[in-house]
Amino acid sequence: MPKPYPQEFRDDVVKVARNRPTGTTLERIAKDFGIHPMTLSGWMKTSAVEAGERPGVTSADSAENRDLKRRVRLLEQENEVLRRAAAYLGQANLPKG
Repeated sequence: MPKPYPQEFRDDVVKVARNRPTGTTLERIAKDFGIHPMTLSGWMKTSAVEAGERPGVTSADSAENRDLKRRVRLLEQENEVLRRAAAYLGQANLPKG
C-alpha cells in the first residue's frame, strides 16, 4: 500500500484546485502534482466537509465517535465482570457471621 500524502501537501493541492484559473481542469492539476484525479476529488470533498461547506462527518467528530465507542466497550466489559462476580458471590455459601 502506498504511503499517504502528507496533510500539508493535500491542503496545498486543494487550495490550488479551488483557486484554479477558468478553463483549468482538475485532471490537469492532478497530473501536474502527480496524483490521480479521483484522489484530488476525494481530497476536495473531504476539505469541503471539514470546512462545513458540505454535509458529512468531520475528522474531529469521527475521532470523538471512536473514543466514545472505545469507552462504551470498556464500560460494558467492566459491567460484565461485576455481573459475573455478583452471580458467583450470590451462589457461594458464605458463613454468616
